[in-house]
Amino acid sequence: MEFFRSWCNKIRLSFVLTVIDLYIFLKRSQYNIVVKDHSNNLFGYTFRFLRNREDAKDIVQDVFEKLWKNRKKVEAEKAKSWLFTCAHNAMINFRKKNARIHLTDEVQVFDSGVSNHFFESRQVVERAVSILPPIQKSVILLRDLEGYSYKEIGKILSLSDAQVKVYLFRGRKKIKKQLKGMVELV
Repeated sequence: MEFFRSWCNKIRLSFVLTVIDLYIFLKRSQYNIVVKDHSNNLFGYTFRFLRNREDAKDIVQDVFEKLWKNRKKVEAEKAKSWLFTCAHNAMINFRKKNARIHLTDEVQVFDSGVSNHFFESRQVVERAVSILPPIQKSVILLRDLEGYSYKEIGKILSLSDAQVKVYLFRGRKKIKKQLKGMVELV
């Protein structure tokens, strides 16, 4: 009799966990809603970070593919944070892989652009942001361009609120310094 009760309890627990999975974790329809709701913001974030449309599209596509593969592990309410965290990590890895090539190209383009062309203010700011270290760049893009709160940024990047504020302050300070230097050159 004891064995039967134990077996029944296991069946009930299994059923309860299955029901919870149906309501908490992503189903196909919820996945489609997440894609629809967050694809534009995710693409904007990756594009501003990488400054290359095709690379940004590839990363966004990879992130949504990872979400689909991990849909049974990702809770529906946490999908947005999971997406941006995954995108951030993918962009950091992408940058590390291509760091030497991009850094020398950016410096050459920046130098020739200052001497030969008058930049619009937006291009100047984008150029200053592109020079920042990845973590500061991410914090500034998420806060100033995407409008996320300190708490949301902390979740996405696995930082405390205080760390987010420090990176934001330091990043803005570097941008300000870059902009002052550019004004002196012009």
